[in-house]
Order: sequence, then structure tokens, then C-alpha cells
Amino acid sequence: MRKLLTVLAALATLSLTNCGYNAIQTNDEQVKSAWSEVLNQYQRRADLVPNLVNSVKGFAQQEKDVLLGVTNARAKVGSIQATPELVNDPGAFAKFQAAQGELTSALSKLLVVTENYPQLKSDALFHDLMSQLEGTENRITVARNRYIKAVQDFNVGIRTFPNNFTAMAFGYKEKANFTVDNEKEISTAPKVDFNVAPAPAK
Repeated sequence: MRKLLTVLAALATLSLTNCGYNAIQTNDEQVKSAWSEVLNQYQRRADLVPNLVNSVKGFAQQEKDVLLGVTNARAKVGSIQATPELVNDPGAFAKFQAAQGELTSALSKLLVVTENYPQLKSDALFHDLMSQLEGTENRITVARNRYIKAVQDFNVGIRTFPNNFTAMAFGYKEKANFTVDNEKEISTAPKVDFNVAPAPAK
């Protein structure tokens, strides 16, 4: 009896390795790891925001609406529980992505405002914060690209034969990936016109 159980266990192990179970587990862990790095970089950006806002506040007190917008957007990002399970819930993932988009937009408005304050742009602390923010945005892009690739590998893995049967048996579903809100706008090529309009006749 013991010999039979050992043979059955060995057969079960072999069938699991041949049906893609291990590959699904590996890909799932890669998605989780890549997602953790995305969160790590978003957290780094969120940590920079208060210092950036305080730095601008010292020079541009009258820009209260912009500063409040950045602060509120950061608070909204912080209110979302960014757990590893978030990638398995398309609705929660979309909400997280929208909140991050709002913070990106608010930071863009803040940077436009800073253009009006040359003394702020020359401030060493502000300059250092801007360099850190720029570096963080680059890291976010790299982390998101790695996450996109990991999700692609996972989704392809659970949709191809014979792994798809294993995925169905164990309840694995496709994971959400990053999208852009303004897909229609960015897919339209920008118009560039170098023709200078003639000066009005005097």
C-alpha cells in the first residue's frame, strides 16, 4: 500500500510539473515582485511631495490652489490600500491607477507654477528635490515596464495549452495591466507647424 501511495504521489508531482503549475507559480511570484517595486517607487514619490510642497510654499504662497491640489492628490493616493491582491481586482487596480494619475497631474501643475519663480528654481533645496523627483519618475517608468512584462508572461502562461486547464482548475485569472486614460488623444500624432504667421501690417 505504501509503495502504491509513493507511486501515486510521484505521478501527481509529474503531472503537475507537466501541466504548467510550477510555471504559473513562478510567473505569479514575478508579478507580485514587480508590483512591489512599482509600489516602492510610488511611495518614494509620495514621500517627496510634502518636502516639495513646503519648498514651493516658501516662495509661492499665493499659489494655494495648486499646493492644495497636490496635497489632496497625495492624500487620495495614501488612502488606497495598495496590497499585492490589488492586481487581482480590476476595479481596485483602476482606482489606484486613477489616483496616481491625479497626483501626476497635480505635480505637473506645480512644476508649471514654479516656472514663474526664478528665485525658487535657483534654490538648492528645491533643485535637489526636483532632481530626486525626476529620478523617481524614471524609476516608476522602469518599474511599471517590468510589471507590464511580468503580467504579460503570467497572462500568456495561463491562457496557453495545457496551462489553461491548470489555471482553470486552480482559479487563476488574468491580471490587470496599466492603461492610459487619454488613449485616443495620445494616439493622434501632434501637429507641428514651423510656418511663422506674418506680422500684421502697420
